[in-house]
Amino acid sequence: MEIDKKIILKLIQVLEDLKKSLKGINLDSKEESLVEEIEIPGTVIKSPIVGTAYLATEPGGKKFIEIGKKIKKGDTIMIVEAMKTMNHVPSSSDGIVKEISVEDGQPVEFGQKLIILE
Repeated sequence: MEIDKKIILKLIQVLEDLKKSLKGINLDSKEESLVEEIEIPGTVIKSPIVGTAYLATEPGGKKFIEIGKKIKKGDTIMIVEAMKTMNHVPSSSDGIVKEISVEDGQPVEFGQKLIILE
């Protein structure tokens, strides 16, 4: 394959012109985000799969967790239904439920924060 030297020279000239026009503009600087992320200390338990989160085994049933409830590693914190399969999500550590970040019947993504433990 033969490369046309005129095209390459034209491309180099365009790039040089672009470099000159951007002189004084720092392209590597990242502007401060206007939205501050508030980080709540504690253990975050995230969704292992994409699906629908359920806080109880049936509608109106007793919830697996409540804010302030003490749970142990391995306890089911909720169910994530995916493709008609009910997947129990276990707690990854002992703790007290500080925050429940999803509502019953809410769709969840992989890696989405479900709860925070103290």
